[in-house]
Amino acid sequence: MARRPSRTPPRPPRFDAPWNRRRARQRRFGGWWRSGRWLLLVAAIVLAWRMLESTLGPPRTWTQSDVRVGVCGEGRSAVCALDGDTLAIGFGPQGRRVRLTGFDAPERDGACPAESAKAEEATRALVRWLNAGPFEWDGGADPPRDRYGRELRSVRRTGADGRVRLLADHMVEAGLAEGSGWAASAIDWCRT
Repeated sequence: MARRPSRTPPRPPRFDAPWNRRRARQRRFGGWWRSGRWLLLVAAIVLAWRMLESTLGPPRTWTQSDVRVGVCGEGRSAVCALDGDTLAIGFGPQGRRVRLTGFDAPERDGACPAESAKAEEATRALVRWLNAGPFEWDGGADPPRDRYGRELRSVRRTGADGRVRLLADHMVEAGLAEGSGWAASAIDWCRT
C-alpha cells in the first residue's frame, strides 16, 4: 500500500535563526527605516550646510583699483612695494601696510645675497604686474589684519576674455615666491 502525501501545512519558520530574525525586524521596522533614512540624510545635509555657512562667513567683496605702484625708496609714490608681497600706502603715521596673501616672497634683508637678489627681482615683478592695468583686491573697507597690523588682501585681475588671474599664481609660477596653501613647501632661497 502506497502512502499518500500528507496534507498538513508546512511548519512556520523559526525566528531564532539569524536570517529569520532579520526578516522579522525588516517587517516591523522596514517601512519606517525606508522613509526615515531620507529624512535623516536631509537633516544631516542641512546641519552641515548651516555649520559651513557660519564658518565660511560672508562672500568676498572685491574693489577695483588702477593706482600706479612704485618701489619704496625710489622716488615718492603714494603706493609702493616694500618687497615682493607687501605694499605701503600713504606716508607717515597715516600710512598703511598691506600684506598680499596667497604667496610668500623672499625677504629683501634675506639670509644670504642670493635671497636678497631674488627679493629684488620679486619686488620688480610685483610692481610690473600691478602696473599692467586695473586690478581688484578683496577685504573691503575693514580687511582682516595679521599680527603685525598689516591689512591682508588677495589681488586678482580679470582679463578681457573673462578669465581671472591671481597675483599669487603669477608670482609662484614665475619662481619668485612660494605658495602658502595646503601643499606649500618652503623654498631655501640661498640654494636656488
